[in-house]
Amino acid sequence: MQTDRKFLLKFAQSDPSELSPEEIRRGDILRKIHITKPLIMVNSSTSGIVAGARHTWEAIEQYTADRSIDIDLAETGSIGLSSEDPVVSVQLPGRTRIFFRRITAEKVSSLLDDLFHHVVPEKNLIGQLLCEGQEPWNEVPTFEDIPYFALQNQIVMESCGIIDPFSFEEYVAGGGYSAFLKIIRSYTFSEVCELVSDSGLRGRSGGGFSTGEKWKAAFQTPSDQKYMVCNAEESDPGAFMDRALMEGNPFQLLEGISIASYAIGSNRAYIYIRSEYKDSIKRINNSIKVLREIGLLGDNILDSGYNLQISLRKGPGAFVCGEETALIASLEGRRGMPSSKPPYPSTSGYLGQPTVVNNVETLSNLPKIINYGPDWFKGIGAADCPGTKIFSISGRVALSGLVEVPMGTTFDTIINEIIGGVGKGRELKAIHVGGPSGCMVPKELMKIPVTYESMKENELVMGSGGIQVMDDKTCVVDMVKYFMEYMHKQSCGKCIPCREGTRRMAEILGSITRKPADEEGHTTLERFKGVMQLESLAEVMKDTSLCGLGQNAPNPVRSSLKYFRHEYEEHIFDRRCPSNSCTELRSWFIDVDLCTGCSICAKRCPSEAIIGTARHPYFIVQEKCIGCGICYDVCKFTAVYYK
Repeated sequence: MQTDRKFLLKFAQSDPSELSPEEIRRGDILRKIHITKPLIMVNSSTSGIVAGARHTWEAIEQYTADRSIDIDLAETGSIGLSSEDPVVSVQLPGRTRIFFRRITAEKVSSLLDDLFHHVVPEKNLIGQLLCEGQEPWNEVPTFEDIPYFALQNQIVMESCGIIDPFSFEEYVAGGGYSAFLKIIRSYTFSEVCELVSDSGLRGRSGGGFSTGEKWKAAFQTPSDQKYMVCNAEESDPGAFMDRALMEGNPFQLLEGISIASYAIGSNRAYIYIRSEYKDSIKRINNSIKVLREIGLLGDNILDSGYNLQISLRKGPGAFVCGEETALIASLEGRRGMPSSKPPYPSTSGYLGQPTVVNNVETLSNLPKIINYGPDWFKGIGAADCPGTKIFSISGRVALSGLVEVPMGTTFDTIINEIIGGVGKGRELKAIHVGGPSGCMVPKELMKIPVTYESMKENELVMGSGGIQVMDDKTCVVDMVKYFMEYMHKQSCGKCIPCREGTRRMAEILGSITRKPADEEGHTTLERFKGVMQLESLAEVMKDTSLCGLGQNAPNPVRSSLKYFRHEYEEHIFDRRCPSNSCTELRSWFIDVDLCTGCSICAKRCPSEAIIGTARHPYFIVQEKCIGCGICYDVCKFTAVYYK
């Protein structure tokens, strides 16, 4: 690293016209435009590892060692197609890079046999990434031909899955750190704040507050010490945008933190990350170490007079610590509990000093805003909400993963055109946006433009960008029950409306998703009364909870009652789940014509609700049955069925 220090720094801060042909050639080598031996890159992000990327890596090493083939084997991040991992890309000298999906260890030999003989197998093929100076493969689709990539506008994720996240040289060769070097040499603190404010960049963690205005408030607050905090907590289940950015392009995040720290006049920055993000932590720590070695972190950076230290701090992984005041409390070593505002962290935050808290996606936008200017950024997305937004898609969907689209794109485009809709033979029921405290979006609202204003107008929230897709086999009530149980467990307990409201909501939802113990009396009326309480509880929690967690916790209940009240009514009055997802509402029966009397179901029944005599048909005692469905799973003669 030290031997290339002078070249890398010159490359980062020079106009291409100022570089010599030799320096341009070296840059092309770093960008892997010109290679002399085969390059194979394996997605070793979390999604890739879960899918078996480490075994794929070992199989590639074994294959090349057995045949004495000299290759470059490198790790990379996710291109976004998490459901298609492990993703492997192969680049032969002089040719474009080709990407393949689901390359498990046993598929390595056949794949490399074909490619090393210049044959591109159609099986598991994703497409090729065109690059000037490289010969494309014939009859292989390009990324521009594939709807998943063609309909996106990848700005923040542009290099994820393409570059080696451990290689600072490769990041610099792609334009990295030119923005930071530009501002510390040519801009004052206030000019950077003004530039970002003019760009219209808004926080990508859910609130949508102007990033530049938040910076200005901190910069204009008199103090000897100011702090920049990167919120990498990403506490929403199902949201993994920040993790993918840290694993795929950690230097981009650190450059964004450096720019933000300079803008507010801070010499101390922290990355607050949940402790279970082990791969993200590994890559961030490696990147910080490299930046210190090369002189882009520390005292008097490149003789500019600017000092900056960036440290990583691990959090416990509590949902509430995604809220900025709770995060700051945890950062100070106290229990992660929110505090009332004002004062806001920008005037009195960490250790009582002015503190700016931005999330990973927000900060990762900064290098390109500085390089290309605010007008370029405002030309992307909606007029009142410029730029792009990354959404993580999961649930009953053809493809799951990450999608980066311009603000103003409709949910219909994201789900039906980019991701490919729900599974074959299924129908889309709704999507849930914003994590456990998000909202249900029915089919009739799928064509609204996704901006903070349009979401607010329709009483929806964007949250951090997690989208769960629900088809016609998904029970809305059961999903809302899960969210409320989760929110109750994650409540810090500081304020009564959140602590008790989430508990009571979970109890009510639990009561209508199972059969009542006593069918006599006024059970239906009591269950319906519980639903009426849900609405009033939701209003009280929204108006009186201390922080955003409690205020937004009722969102799944409120939105589902608004658009899917009929499903609640079927659970209450008919004691039936239309999707057959609520197992405790099922009534199980045994077909006496198919039952052989093998007695396996009776032996496995946890509530001893199945009676009978061996080699004669068995029966289920409905009063004892708890609806678990174990009898259905173990019956070899399809004699068990439910209504």
